[in-house]
Amino acid sequence: MAVIFDPDLIDFPSGSLIAGERLRGSGQHYAVLRPSDGKVAREERGAGQDLVDRAVNTARDSYKTSGWPTSEPRARQRVMRKWADLIDAHFEELARLEAAVSVRVIGAVRLRDVAMSAELIRFYGEAIDKIEGSVLATRAGKLSTLVREPYGVVAAIAPWNTPLLLATLKIAPAIAAGNAIVLKPSELTPYSIIRLAELGVEAGLPAGMISVLPGLGSETGSALIRHPGVNYVSFTGSAATGVQVMCDAAQTGLKPVSLELGGKSPQLVFADAPDLDRVADLVAQSVCANGGQVCFAGTRLVVERSIEGELVEKIRTRMQNVTPGPTWDDQTTLAPIASASQAARLEAILEQAKAGGAETLEGGGRVEGEPGGIFFAPTILHKAPPENPAVRDEIFGPVLTVQPFEDFEEGLALADHPTFGLAGGVHTSNLQKALQAANAIQAGTVWVNHFGPNTDPNAPMGGYKQSGFGKDFGVMGLNKFLKTKNIAITF
Repeated sequence: MAVIFDPDLIDFPSGSLIAGERLRGSGQHYAVLRPSDGKVAREERGAGQDLVDRAVNTARDSYKTSGWPTSEPRARQRVMRKWADLIDAHFEELARLEAAVSVRVIGAVRLRDVAMSAELIRFYGEAIDKIEGSVLATRAGKLSTLVREPYGVVAAIAPWNTPLLLATLKIAPAIAAGNAIVLKPSELTPYSIIRLAELGVEAGLPAGMISVLPGLGSETGSALIRHPGVNYVSFTGSAATGVQVMCDAAQTGLKPVSLELGGKSPQLVFADAPDLDRVADLVAQSVCANGGQVCFAGTRLVVERSIEGELVEKIRTRMQNVTPGPTWDDQTTLAPIASASQAARLEAILEQAKAGGAETLEGGGRVEGEPGGIFFAPTILHKAPPENPAVRDEIFGPVLTVQPFEDFEEGLALADHPTFGLAGGVHTSNLQKALQAANAIQAGTVWVNHFGPNTDPNAPMGGYKQSGFGKDFGVMGLNKFLKTKNIAITF
């Protein structure tokens, strides 16, 4: 073991953050647990309706009076750059807050999450003076322009599986676009996000422009989305909850909603894939990363039959070499399952899958890790037809299904999913085949001879079908927080 920190010594920033002030909640009580060992990190109380009202009203006042939306772009850029620099300066603090109560292993948090969060704030800060309008073609004596404006108050809800990074992915573009934001993190993982917001205020962001309200989705989240003072809703989470978010958002009048939801991504592997060892690395890493608790995980292996046995064996070998352990140990390569309820759901789907004819080639149950934590063995299922729950449903655990195919058309048919369309992978050395397959797969992102997003914030991601709508990352991730106005002048 290589323990990086003692979770018992972490000073967690408790409560809600409104206008730079930490406030004790008035909502339901709940415990924030450490998934690695099941111990209680802190007892908390969520933000009730009173704090939701206070946060939204504060955001509306700050949006109107702070001057942030209308201030000189380069002045706002300086604040964003300083914010990113403060994240770098508090790198280790943020990494430990993240790893202690989430399923993010400290090595992954250090390698990607904190640094990427700072980079996203820099990226969107630099985009502030690139927000442009346009002049439309008109007859003489008229001027017709398009200008972009912030919505006002953004309500955002971030998930528990990659808390800091996915919260930053909402906060940075919303603030850069000139909006105020009230963000509800998952009640399981609030602490790194509270500190992120505090660092923004320290950098010079008007304190009322950002609030963080931890609490249960059924209480805090629903009240926030329904609030009539909210102008835009951004949500990342499950497809089922996404439907509820849309319903809640419509309760107090129409407001735009963007959703980044679940996935069931295929990895379509042809016999002419350039390097089966690399494909096996990519598939195993995609399935096992974060204990399989990743929305775009490539959990459906659709493989040409002639190489099926060889590739599956390579993937099995890699899955057998993972190391379950606590998230504060940088030797850990298999993270815990987030909660007992998530583990129970995972196991129930696997039982249904086996009852439906799926055969287990590898794993299939819990493995020993840190006492008190729940760790699930990387699992390979074979002979599961498309309607099988293991193929049909997002499991959110380290479970891979294998579906062999004989020809190109059959491979494309198996790669398609009737419900989800978040991402997909194609592995082939034939460029024409790669382009045909990538164009045919109905998903928001298709990687060729690669799988998983890199560290470049410029490439947008977002789903098709029940995987949601609206893009994160890139300029498109900024533009969704801006509305367009036509100003027409007659001389």
